[in-house]
Amino acid sequence: MSKDTFDPTKYNNSNNEPFAAVMERELSRRSVLRAGMGMAAVGMLSTVGLTGCNSTDSVVETPKTKLGFDSIAGAKLDAVAVPKGYSAQVLAPWGTPLNDLAREWQADGSNTALDQANSLGMHHDGMHYFPLNGSSTDGLLCINHEYIDQSALHPAGPTKDGNSLRTILDEVRKEINAHGVTVVRIKQTNGIWDVVKNDSHNRRFTGATTMDISGPVADQTLLETPFSPNGDKVRGTLNNCGNGYTPWGTYLTCEENWPGYFVNTGTQTADQSRIGIDDKNTRYGWDDLAGNAAEINDEFKRFDITVKGSSAADDYRNEANGHGYIVEIDPYDNQSSAIKRTALGRFRHEGCVFGQVVEGKPIVFYSGHDSRFEYIYKFVSDVNWHAGDASRDDRLAVGAKYMDQGTLYVARFDDNGVGVWLPLTMTAVTKDQGVLADHFTNQASIILNTAGAADLVGATPMDRPEWAAVDPVNGAVYMTLTNNTKRTTETNPANPRLNNSTGHIIRWQEGDNAELFSWDIFVFGAAEDAAPDVNISGLAELNQFASPDGLAFDARGIMWMQTDNGAPELTEYTNDQMLAVVPSQLTTDNGELDTINSGNQTELKRFFVGPNGAEVTGLAFSPAQTDLFLNVQHPANWPYSSDATMDTPSNKTVRPRAATVIIRKNDGGEVGV
Repeated sequence: MSKDTFDPTKYNNSNNEPFAAVMERELSRRSVLRAGMGMAAVGMLSTVGLTGCNSTDSVVETPKTKLGFDSIAGAKLDAVAVPKGYSAQVLAPWGTPLNDLAREWQADGSNTALDQANSLGMHHDGMHYFPLNGSSTDGLLCINHEYIDQSALHPAGPTKDGNSLRTILDEVRKEINAHGVTVVRIKQTNGIWDVVKNDSHNRRFTGATTMDISGPVADQTLLETPFSPNGDKVRGTLNNCGNGYTPWGTYLTCEENWPGYFVNTGTQTADQSRIGIDDKNTRYGWDDLAGNAAEINDEFKRFDITVKGSSAADDYRNEANGHGYIVEIDPYDNQSSAIKRTALGRFRHEGCVFGQVVEGKPIVFYSGHDSRFEYIYKFVSDVNWHAGDASRDDRLAVGAKYMDQGTLYVARFDDNGVGVWLPLTMTAVTKDQGVLADHFTNQASIILNTAGAADLVGATPMDRPEWAAVDPVNGAVYMTLTNNTKRTTETNPANPRLNNSTGHIIRWQEGDNAELFSWDIFVFGAAEDAAPDVNISGLAELNQFASPDGLAFDARGIMWMQTDNGAPELTEYTNDQMLAVVPSQLTTDNGELDTINSGNQTELKRFFVGPNGAEVTGLAFSPAQTDLFLNVQHPANWPYSSDATMDTPSNKTVRPRAATVIIRKNDGGEVGV
C-alpha cells in the first residue's frame, strides 16, 4: 500500500482481544512450538504443486529449491540494486501510451485526461503476467494503479479556487483516469522487453469505467443511483493496491483505501462510520466540480453520498456501496466488463490469493483488511472445483460459479497455535451469544459492513494485514502484518511487540474442518542491533527488514517478500527492498516446518533494493521463471535509464514516474536459483 494513507484507528471500536495479547502468550511457548507439535498439520501434508492458472490436485515430486544468489547489502541510491549476475530493465512507466490516441508522456506534466485514459496509470502496485499461448516472452501484464500524486500529475499541482474548490475539469478527469488497472501486451526480443503499442488487448479500467457487480450486494435497493436506476452497474475502481489471480485465468484487483474518495456530510450509516467515510471532505476534492455546466452524467457529483432527495433516484447515497470489493477482470477478452465480486466481503482489501486447488474441494480465497486492528478473511465457494474449468473460454462465467456463492469467514487466533474461522452469516453466533441476524437484515447488509460483523463475532484485531501467499509445496498460508505503532491498550513492557514498528509474517495451515486452523509466526521484522526481545528472529545485516508488505510465492516454492518501510530503525540503512526464502526447506529435527530464527536466518536473503523514496511492490514471473517483474512506486528523484541499476544522480528535480522493473539473470537462467 502507499505511504499516503489514512489512520483507521478510530474505526474499529470493538473490544475484541488485541493480537498483542495472543502474541505475548505465543512468544512464551515458541520453543515448544519448534520442538513439539508446531505446524504438525503442515508437516504431514503431501507435496501438492501449484503451477499457475492451470493448477490441479496432481501430486508431484517437488525437487528441493535452493537460493543461488548471495544476499546483497542495503542501498540508498537513485537506482535499483540486484545481486551479481543479474540485470534490471525499466518497462512501462506511468504515462506510457497504449495506443495512438495518447501523446507520449510529457515531462512538464501537460498530458491531458484523454492522454491519461489511453496510457499507463500512476503509482503501479500489484500485478500479474498472463502468457499468450503459454509464452514466457509474449504476454499480458495486468498492473494496478493505487493512487495519485497531484503535484507530479499536473504542471504545477491541482488548480484550486482559493484554498478549497477545484476548478479545472480536465485535471480532475485526468486524476480519475490515472487510477484503476492497465492491461498491456509486452513482448521480449533479444532479451529486451517492450510495450506492444496499439495491441488489441491493451485497455484501461479507470476510476470512471462502467463495471458490473455480482453476489449478495447486487440488489437494486442497495445500488440504485441516478446513473444506474436498476442498480446493476457501478462506475470505476479506486485505490487498487494488492492483487491476485484465479485458477481459471482471470485477474483480481483489490480496492483498498477507497472510503476517502467519498463524503457524507449528513447522517452516516453504520457501515459508512465503521469503514471510515469522511464527513467533511473527499481525498482529492473531485466533488468540488459537482454541478459544473460541463459535468457529464454527474461524474463529480457522485462522490458526495449525502442524502439530499426523497429517494435513491434523487442523489448518490448508494454510490459508495459499489466500492470496497475484489474486482475480476478477464485480460484475454477485450470486450468483457470488469465484475465486482461482493461475496468476498467489503472492506479495505489489500490482496486476494487462492488456497490449494484440489479436485472435488471448494475454492478458497484469502484477503487482509489493511488497517491497524483489522482482520483476516477467507471465502469458501459453495461449488467444488472441477479441473476442466481451468481451460474454459468463458472465464468470467467460471468466476461467477466460484466467487458469487459461498461462505465468508473471519479469523480468530487462539492460544497454543490454534485458530478458528468464524462464519459471517445470518446464523453466526456473536460474542453476546446472539446471532448476526439480530443486527443485520440479510447477507447483503452483512457484506456492506463486513468489518462490523467481524467485530460482533469476536475476530482477532491484527497489525495491518496486507498480502497473503500460499506455498505451492505444502499449502501453508502466509500473510504480512506490516506494523502497528498505535496500540495503546497493552502496556506490559515485557511484550516485545507492543510498539510493532517493524511488523511480522504470520503463517497458518487449514485443518480437515473448514473452521479450524493451526498457526505460528514465521518471521519478525527488526533491525540487526535491536534487543533480543525485539529481534526475535535473529536477523543480521544482510536480511534485516521492517514493514513486510507485498508477498508472493513462485511456482518453485520461493517466497518473495517486499517492504514498505517507515521504521526509523531501518530507513537510514536501506531503501525499501525485496527478500527471498524457501520456507518449505526450513524444518525442525522432527521434520516439521520451522520459523526464521538465529540458527537458520541466513536462508532469508536480500535480493533487491529500490531507489530513494520508492516502495517496492507487485510481483510476477514468466512461466519459465526467467523474468521477474516488480513495481517501483512513488520514487523520489529517479532519473532512470534503460539499465535500472545505473545510479545517475540528476542535478535537477525529476518528475517521478512509477514503473515496472524486469529482473533477469545474465546467463538467461531461472531467477533466484
